[in-house]
Amino acid sequence: MIVRSLLLATAASASILAPAAFAQDASTAPAEAAEQADQGEPSRGEVIIVTARRRQEAAQEVPLAISVIRGDSIESTGNFNIVKLQQLAPTLQVYTSNPRNTSVNIRGLGVPFGLTSDGFEQGVGIYVDDVYNSRVASATFDFLDVAQVEVLRGPQGTLYGKNTTAGAINITTNQPTFDFEGRAELTVGNLNYKQAKAAISGPLTDKIAARLAIASTSRRGTIYNVASGQWINEQDNLGLRGQILFQPTEDLSITLSGDYSKQDPECCGTVFVRVGRTQRALARQYDALVASINAANPGRNYAVPSRNPYDRLTDLDSSLNAGNKIGGASAKVKWDLGSGTLTSVTAWRFWDWKPENDRDFTGLSIVSLSQNPSQQDQYSQEFRYNYTSDQFDFVLGAFGFKQRIDTQGTEQQGSDASRWSLTGAQAANAAILNGLTASNTQYLKSTSAALFGQVSWKVTDALTIQPGARVNYDKKSGFYERIVTNGAGQVISCTPTPTAGSVLAAQCGVYQPQVSSSSDSAWNFTYDFNVNYKFARDILGYATYAKSFKTLGINQNGLPLNADNTVNYDAGTVKPESVNHFEIGLKTQFLDRRATFNLSAFRTEIKNFQATVNGGQFGTVRGYLANAEKVRSQGIEADFKVTPNERISAYANAAYTDAKYKKFTNAPCPPELSGGTLQGANATPDYSQPGVPGALSPRQCDISGQALPGVSKWAFSYGVEVNAPVTLLAKEGQAYLGVDGNYRSEWNSNASPSIYTEVKGYALTNFRAGFRGDGFDVFGWVRNAFDVNYIDLLQVAPGNVGLIAGQPGDPRTWGMTIKGSF
Repeated sequence: MIVRSLLLATAASASILAPAAFAQDASTAPAEAAEQADQGEPSRGEVIIVTARRRQEAAQEVPLAISVIRGDSIESTGNFNIVKLQQLAPTLQVYTSNPRNTSVNIRGLGVPFGLTSDGFEQGVGIYVDDVYNSRVASATFDFLDVAQVEVLRGPQGTLYGKNTTAGAINITTNQPTFDFEGRAELTVGNLNYKQAKAAISGPLTDKIAARLAIASTSRRGTIYNVASGQWINEQDNLGLRGQILFQPTEDLSITLSGDYSKQDPECCGTVFVRVGRTQRALARQYDALVASINAANPGRNYAVPSRNPYDRLTDLDSSLNAGNKIGGASAKVKWDLGSGTLTSVTAWRFWDWKPENDRDFTGLSIVSLSQNPSQQDQYSQEFRYNYTSDQFDFVLGAFGFKQRIDTQGTEQQGSDASRWSLTGAQAANAAILNGLTASNTQYLKSTSAALFGQVSWKVTDALTIQPGARVNYDKKSGFYERIVTNGAGQVISCTPTPTAGSVLAAQCGVYQPQVSSSSDSAWNFTYDFNVNYKFARDILGYATYAKSFKTLGINQNGLPLNADNTVNYDAGTVKPESVNHFEIGLKTQFLDRRATFNLSAFRTEIKNFQATVNGGQFGTVRGYLANAEKVRSQGIEADFKVTPNERISAYANAAYTDAKYKKFTNAPCPPELSGGTLQGANATPDYSQPGVPGALSPRQCDISGQALPGVSKWAFSYGVEVNAPVTLLAKEGQAYLGVDGNYRSEWNSNASPSIYTEVKGYALTNFRAGFRGDGFDVFGWVRNAFDVNYIDLLQVAPGNVGLIAGQPGDPRTWGMTIKGSF
C-alpha cells in the first residue's frame, strides 16, 4: 500500500494538503467523477475532489482561487481549528482576543478589525456541511471529524447561500457509511496538553446509517497570573456530532445532523507589552498615573510583574472566563432527478456566550467588571438545483436566513478609577467613580433572503464562459439601552448637561445613559463573470470580475458622541459595502501530474468599507461601526507542490498582499495622536512630533494610504516529508520525517495603524517523526521548535494613557500522537 506523505497541490492559489496517516479515510469522489475530471486520461498524481462550485470536480479544474486542506493534514500538522489553520494558508488571517472578538479575513478583508459588533455581517462565510455559521466565534472550536476544508478566496455570492465578499471557508465532515468503520486518536504533550478524538460509523439497517464523533482538548494556560496564582488562556474544548443517513432509494438521501460544542477556559487575558506616549500631558499618562496611585496608597507600590511580555506574567485582578457554547441541528435532502440534483438544507443554530474580562489590562482596580453575555438563534433554509450536461452546467439557488441576538452587558468602575480618569480634587475622591456601573440591554433582529445562480457554458472543449448573479434583500433592526447607576445604586441622568466640574459631570464623562433604536433594509443586485481557457490538458487560465456587496450594518454597542457630547444618532446605521473584484489565474501540472505550479493575481476595491472604530474612552462607547470611504487589497499568490515518488513530497506557498485604506478621513486617531485637547474651531493638530505630550490632538484623523490592520505584506508556508519502508515489531509500514513552517512579515494590530502596535514578523518551524502502517500511525512532534517569541495580538488600553497590552504566541510545545482506524 502506498501511503502518501504531506502534499500541497494548488488550484490557482489553491493549496491542497493530503497527508499520510489516514488518506484512505478522507473524502474522495467516486471513480467516475475523477475520470470525468481528468477527461478520461490516465494520471499518476492524486486527483483532489472539491465541492467549491456545489458539485464534485477536480480542484485543478475549478477556475477560482481555493486552498484545500485534507482532514489528515489538519491532524498531522496540529492545526485543529481555523485560528491555527492560517499557518497552512498564507492569505488567511485569523486574530482573536477571545472567541467573540475573532477576526477571520482573507486577503486582509472580511471582518472589521477590533471589538466585535453584532450589527455587521462577516465578509468570510463559514460553512459546515453547507450550513452557514453566522457567529465567527465558531472559528475557535476544534475541527470535529473533518474530511476536508476548502478556503475559497474572493466574492462567493453567486454559489453560496449567504453572500460573502472576501471568501468562504467550506468545511466538509466525514459522513455516515454503510460499511462499519471507526477511528480514534490520542495526543499528549507538555503544558498538560491532552486531546482525544474518536468517530464510529456503520449501518443501522440496509437503508439507514449513522455516525458519531467526539473530540476533547485541554491544555494548561500559557500566561501565569500572579494575582490569582493561576495559569490563564488555557484550552478547554468539547465537541460532539451525530449524523443519521436515510437512503430509501439510490436517488434520494436524507441526512439529519446535530452537534454541540462548548468551551469553558479561564481566558482571555493579556500581558504588559509597552508604553507609548500619547498627546496627554505627562501627568495623565500610564507611568505617572501608576505613580500617583502608589503615592495615594502608602505601602502599595504597584508595578506590573514584568515588562517583558515573553516572561508570560500578568496580574489581572478581574475574573476571566470565555464560556462559549455553539450547536444546532440540520436536515439535508439530496434528490437526483435525472436531469439534475435538487438539494435542500434546513438548519437551526444557537450561540451562548458568557464572558468575563479585565478591560483595563492591569492589576489596578480601574474597570472592575466587564462582561457582555449574548445569546443567538439563527434559522436558515437553502434550496439548490444543480444541472450538468456536455455543454452547460448551472446552479440555481434560494436562501432564507433569520437570526436574533440578545446581549446583557455590564461594566463597572473600580476603586482606582477616579485617580486614573479624573483630574484635580476629583482624582483623590475614589467614591466618584467607584461602583459606577453601566448596564446595557440590546437586541438585533436580522432577516435575509436571496436568489442566486451561476451558469457554465462550454463554448468549445477549451473555452468556458461562466456568468453568475444574485438578488439579495436584507433587513436589520436593533435596540440598545444603557442605564447608569452610581456607587450607591442610584440611577443617574446626563440630561440636561450637568454643571462643569460637578460629580455628575465626571460620572457622565465615563458612562452616559443612552437609548437608541435603529432599523434599515436594502435590496442588492450583484453579479460575476468568469472566462477560463484550457491551453492544454494540464494548463488552465482564467479571468474573473465580480461586483459584490456586504449588507448594511447596525451599531449595537452604543453610539458615539458629537463634539458637544450629545449622541450622534446618525451613526445608528452603516452603509453596505460595494465591492469590485478582479482576478486572473493560471493552473498547471507537469511531470505526469506529480508537480503543480499555480499563480493568481487579484485586486479588490471596496467603497464604504465597514470598519470598527473606537475613541479610546472607557465606557462612552466600546467600539462602533463606521464607513471608510474606500479600501483596496491587491496581490499575487503562488503555490508549488511536487511528489516525485512515493518516498518524498514537498510544497511551498507564497503570498504578497498590499491592503490599504485608500481613503479614510474620519478614522479614530492612533494612540500617538490621541488624548490632547483642541483649542478653538480652527486649531491645527501638530503631526510633526507624534507622541510628544501637549501637542494639539484631533478627534478624528485622516489615515488614507495606511495599511489595513492584521495584514502581512508577505506570507509563506512550506513543508517536506520523506519516508522509508521498514518493519517494526513485526509490523510493516513506513518510518517518516516531516518539517513544515510558515512566515509572516510585520503587521499592525490597531484599526488606525500605530507605531506602538506594529507586530514584528516571525517564522515558525515544526517537526514530526513517526511510524505508520495499515490502520495505525504513531508519531512525535515539536511545534515552534526553535521557541520563537512572537505576538498574536496587541491591544490599546482604553483611556489614551499609552498602555499597550498583548497576547504572546504559543511557546515551543511537544508531544506524541497515536492514531488507529478500522
